[in-house]
Amino acid sequence: MENLSVKHDLDGGYCNSLTQYSRYLTREVNIGDIALGGHNPIRIQSMTTTDTMNTLATVEQTIRMVESGSEYVRITAPSIKEAENLANIKKELRYRGYNVPLIADIHFTPNAAEMAARIVEKVRVNPGNYADKKKFENLEYTQDTYDAELARIYKKIIPLVKICKEYGTAMRIGTNHGSLSDRIMSHYGDTPRGMVESAMEFIRMCEDQNYYNLVISMKASNTQVMVQAYRLLVKTMVKEGMNYPLHLGVTEAGDGEDGRIKSAVGIGTLLEDGLGDTIRVSLTEDPEFEAPVAKALADRYSSRSRESEVRGQKIDSAPGLRTSDFGLPTYSPYSYSRRITEPVQHIGGHHHPVVMIDVSKENLKDPYFLSSVGYNYSAGLDKYNLADQACDLVYLGDNLPSFSFPGNLKQIYNYQTWLGLRDKNNCHPLFSFDEFSAADFKDEFLNFVQIDAKQLNNSSIDQLSNNVILILETAALHGMAEQRAFFVALQEKNIQIPVIIKRTYKELDADNLMLYAATDIGALFTDGFGDGIWIDDQSQNLALINSTSFGILQATRTRISKTEYISCPSCGRTLFDLQETTQLIRSRTDHLKGLKIGIMGCIVNGPGEMADADYGYVGTGPDKITLYRGQEVVKKNVNTAFALDELIDIIKGDGNWVEKS
Repeated sequence: MENLSVKHDLDGGYCNSLTQYSRYLTREVNIGDIALGGHNPIRIQSMTTTDTMNTLATVEQTIRMVESGSEYVRITAPSIKEAENLANIKKELRYRGYNVPLIADIHFTPNAAEMAARIVEKVRVNPGNYADKKKFENLEYTQDTYDAELARIYKKIIPLVKICKEYGTAMRIGTNHGSLSDRIMSHYGDTPRGMVESAMEFIRMCEDQNYYNLVISMKASNTQVMVQAYRLLVKTMVKEGMNYPLHLGVTEAGDGEDGRIKSAVGIGTLLEDGLGDTIRVSLTEDPEFEAPVAKALADRYSSRSRESEVRGQKIDSAPGLRTSDFGLPTYSPYSYSRRITEPVQHIGGHHHPVVMIDVSKENLKDPYFLSSVGYNYSAGLDKYNLADQACDLVYLGDNLPSFSFPGNLKQIYNYQTWLGLRDKNNCHPLFSFDEFSAADFKDEFLNFVQIDAKQLNNSSIDQLSNNVILILETAALHGMAEQRAFFVALQEKNIQIPVIIKRTYKELDADNLMLYAATDIGALFTDGFGDGIWIDDQSQNLALINSTSFGILQATRTRISKTEYISCPSCGRTLFDLQETTQLIRSRTDHLKGLKIGIMGCIVNGPGEMADADYGYVGTGPDKITLYRGQEVVKKNVNTAFALDELIDIIKGDGNWVEKS
């Protein structure tokens, strides 16, 4: 039998291969004594949260970060005085025997960047606010005025470039989705293309001065936007003969489980593509907790193949921009479009992705275990109350419950066990592919067929009826790519069967389960693939698997089941206790399903970094908060003690408030 395969080589135009792991080879850049890019390992970094003028506190926090795994440490330098104090910080670190390369984080202030470039090993500048304008104005630019602004920016950036060349200092050109300049916004809008062009302008200016010690980033709090921007950046650089190393990160990911899952979805998707030379996981936690998460993400790729691409090779087009024999567009990695499927009951089509969980090892005599997956049983009323994160399907294998399940929770049994059920209401069979092919009796409404991503072949596709849901699993080391190739093949054959993505893990701890699943499955949902999610790890509790499943769908923006917090990781610019404030805001608003609330420590990160938040809480001075509706300032300089109440009043006034149940 001929295998079902993609008819053309899946070379994405932005990576070596979409079907095999192959790390993309980039230019090597020296940052102090630790080189980045090329054949070097994926480097880990983080950022201090102390006041940069507090030398001792910054030094001690830096040491904690290094000991937790940070290979580079970034420190904010919002003005020239902080930039000058980097010399004292560096001196004390070297005195204590720590040679970690330091990176100065610069916004708005070219003189601070020029000072820092003489002291530290790398400076980070943001093209959107280094010399450009961001006033949240919708301005019209003619080509002449646009070019005049570029010339002005060129004059501003060149002194820094010359200092970097003289001192051997590297530079990160860090574009952020939320801080694109008015000039870029006027031409490209708030888009991945605008992010790429913002960076490319600075890259071309640096190259014009024969300066190539560059690292590039495309950060966003929206994981779809972030992934698309990085891919488009690489494709654009390849066309211009560039291969600068990439710094990966999701801005304002948040804290706890949400922050880890969201970071893994964005960063992990690109690592799966072979992209990324250094990563920073931005958590609203103490910075020493960031490096272990980043290292856990990076370590998965240390043993995988590291084939590389010749620098400057140009690729005319990506397969996502091609057309299949059926005349239908195939998968594009540069924009989100959910794979078209024919719905089967509430799965596929325009229905949100479903969550499926294995409960076969639970005590099926006790209805209370279902509370772990969102169904809270009340014995007195003999009914279930559904939580916002209530799973949609449960797999029971060959085990039968001794109580009645909720009416809207579908039960899935192995085929032979299902055949023996007297009451098949709300119960459906799970077949192997061979079982399904040979079965004379099938469910009239809904059949699940489990198949490995590499097993389906052309001659067997016609045997699948229109009431089938595929359960797609893989045992491959680079399983995401194998499953992605399967999805692309389905699209090319115009097969519109809904698919639930299944990944099985063995005895992972809670953190790694979240990170691995968010990478492996989240990457596919980010690309528009998948009508359901099934995470299987018998060593973990149901509550973790359930929350991780919904967390992945939330992070990929394919199913919203809770309030989303776009929270910055704090730094020396932060004007209030960000961790405490985030938890306080969460405690009073976490029932507002679907709302996005930005919590930003300073005016540098907000409102820009909370670009698509519905509401914003931004520090603008000591004990002062400015409140936003989207990008609009609603109330300025509110005392911190009253700011949360004022924010809630704004939400209520807009009709977006509901009381907690």
